[in-house]
Amino acid sequence: MSNSSLAVFLDHSSLDLGDLDLTPLKQCFAELRLHGQSTPGQVIERLQGAHVAISNKVPLDAETFAACPELKLVLVAATGTNNIDLAGAREHGVTVCNCQGYGTPSVAQHTLMLLLALATRLPDYQTAVRAGRWQQAQQFCLLDFPIVELEGKTLGLLGHGELGGAVATLAEAFGMRVLLGQLPGRQPRPDRVPLDELLPQVDALTLHCPLNDATRDLIGEDELNLMKPGAFLINTARGGLVNEQALAAALRRGHLGGAATDVLTQEPPKSGNPLLANDIPRLIVTPHSAWGSREARQRIVGQLLENAQAFFSGAPRRVVG
Repeated sequence: MSNSSLAVFLDHSSLDLGDLDLTPLKQCFAELRLHGQSTPGQVIERLQGAHVAISNKVPLDAETFAACPELKLVLVAATGTNNIDLAGAREHGVTVCNCQGYGTPSVAQHTLMLLLALATRLPDYQTAVRAGRWQQAQQFCLLDFPIVELEGKTLGLLGHGELGGAVATLAEAFGMRVLLGQLPGRQPRPDRVPLDELLPQVDALTLHCPLNDATRDLIGEDELNLMKPGAFLINTARGGLVNEQALAAALRRGHLGGAATDVLTQEPPKSGNPLLANDIPRLIVTPHSAWGSREARQRIVGQLLENAQAFFSGAPRRVVG
């Protein structure tokens, strides 16, 4: 099948900005058709005759699998598979494989970058310089915004898999003490601190856990109130982990020292979002870009290739569902 298979990448431009080497992936198939983006109405037509579908975020539902009988493999160019009807794939004999761990260095450094930007008040100082405030100062420096050192501070981690572990290593390099929080729905562990005990202790909290029924709105009004005044909150995981209205309110009343998020509940936020209001102080929002280094995206290409080759050899890997 590998020498005669047709593969269709439905949203190629969501991964490749023209800076990736796709040669090995192209050589894996008899033909690889690249579509920059695909609307839901284009999916079935584009997958006609295809044996392999590659999708980052384009939804594939049971109707698609029923209408594309030659489809045998879905390669997800991401970790999350919420855009794939896994039950429908099983029903139609389609194997689904995802990518895992490709963005650990990129997301870990982004997390620390956000924490450092909050601690050093980087956005505020940049704004002040651009407004001419340093130029007008009466002394050599501008120290209008209090700077916090990470050395000796406590970082709380919710989610301590590969990514959380990488963030912990970086935080410890800055001299931080790391505490691991107990996630709801997980078996209690002696090295995990219950959430209501963790939050009052931490100077910064970072989220690296999946979004599911147990973790949705994990950090809401009650949890934010448990955090120290002046503490930082960083979310580079999933938007639904944090109640956005509650976070906006906490920042407006000055309870937190700052917050930063790379994720929102709806992406892109075309219908607006509570965290995009212009009057929220000490908030940094980045556009789900933490994962997007060239190196991380090239690792995805490598894992897509590995997953295809493993499937063709009869030993599928990274199978989900």
